[in-house]
Amino acid sequence: MESANKKKMTLVALILMIFTSVFGFANIPRSFYLMGYSAIPWYILSAITFFIPYAFMMAEYGAAFKSEKGGIYSWMDKSVGPKYAFIGTFMWYASYVIWMVNISSSIWIPLSNAIFGSDKTATWSLLGLSSTQTLGLLGVCWILVVTITASKGLEKITKVTSVGGTAVALLNIVLLIGAVAVLVLNGGHLAQPVAASAAFTQSPNPSYQSTISTLSFLVFALFAYGGIEAVGGLVDETENAEVTFPKGVTIAAIIIAIGYSLGIFLCGIFTNWQEVLSVKGVHMGNVAYVVMQNLGYQLGKGFGLSQAGALTMGAWMARYMGFSMFLALTGAFFTLCYAPLKQLIEGTPKELWPGKMAEVKDGMPKNAMWIQCIFVIVFILLVSFGGDAASKFFAILIEMTNVAMTLPYMFLSAAFIAFKKKESIKKPFEVFKNHTWALVATVVVTFTIGFANFFTIIEPAVHRKNERHNMDACRSSNL
Repeated sequence: MESANKKKMTLVALILMIFTSVFGFANIPRSFYLMGYSAIPWYILSAITFFIPYAFMMAEYGAAFKSEKGGIYSWMDKSVGPKYAFIGTFMWYASYVIWMVNISSSIWIPLSNAIFGSDKTATWSLLGLSSTQTLGLLGVCWILVVTITASKGLEKITKVTSVGGTAVALLNIVLLIGAVAVLVLNGGHLAQPVAASAAFTQSPNPSYQSTISTLSFLVFALFAYGGIEAVGGLVDETENAEVTFPKGVTIAAIIIAIGYSLGIFLCGIFTNWQEVLSVKGVHMGNVAYVVMQNLGYQLGKGFGLSQAGALTMGAWMARYMGFSMFLALTGAFFTLCYAPLKQLIEGTPKELWPGKMAEVKDGMPKNAMWIQCIFVIVFILLVSFGGDAASKFFAILIEMTNVAMTLPYMFLSAAFIAFKKKESIKKPFEVFKNHTWALVATVVVTFTIGFANFFTIIEPAVHRKNERHNMDACRSSNL
């Protein structure tokens, strides 16, 4: 009776739910840093070839397996088989381990911005170590503290840190109002000029000039649309799902694609790529804070403040962003250090887990969490003591995260055609009414993800080969 009385989601509520699950503010300044205005067409292409069809696939899976406890493992097991399901689910879980490696070392950037109003992590040093190694050690301390705290079942901390999520959401409004104000105050002049249509096809970033590096950006656009797996479970909670759900997903995808595209364009209103982002010390880990600090600075200048006043305004903008991002990431970290692991253990057969590894106490897989903690520490130390400079360090971490978190999508999308062919699976909700459309969607989505990851993986190798070739050419010309 309770479920019958439960109020179902309207179209507007569904769109808002998808938007909050998928839209990530930090993707906007990062995309502008990598590609400038030319990031915009890639976001539109990704929405068409990945986001919309993939969301419909997740909706069909979610409706068919809504009573299954094992999440995506059950989806792939029932569609293809247990081996395929385990590989896909393990890769999905491994992506969160890579995410934890990334955040353990990069969470200090928002904290630095919250305290100092700018990213000072490049100057941090413990025991005479370099800044990259220092951040690695701080990351080790962070994962230890989180594992100790979370293994005691202290889930309430995520409720406190959800305040950060709201503050990050408000950043979108700050960016919109702030950029429009700068545009008006500067008499309609754009900081990053749009000289011709080439501005939307060519990146100002020297590292993103080749075809391979430009194509590798596609994985960033795909990653920005991540999080739609959660949408799969919303079908049965939606009012008149057959009509409302496809409409909601399509509208949400259009809003998110426009939101990202508009956000990237807004960055160009107040940020000149050469003057602000090509400066030494700006990298993938801190570019979002640099851009927001610059927004505060440009607003201060527009309002006629002195140089010192404008810099102070910029520092406070960076503090706001740093504080809200730190809280949001802390909340996400506490949840993700146990939730994916718990789903992996509970969703897969018990025989796969040796000894007491699969044991769940106080709602937490404590033994498995400590094994996970050791893995994360080893990864952090390998990456941070690998000898690369800070900018390369964060680029490696972020690219590792992007690839790791998008590869499992391939397993889910590739299994979709098998799912559609199995008549024994009851499908109460279908967007792809015939096998032809299901096959087209499977091929397009799987190819898009594979294509993007292929170029992301080979791009650094090609880049290094070109660097070596240029060095050899320099050496031979000096002889």
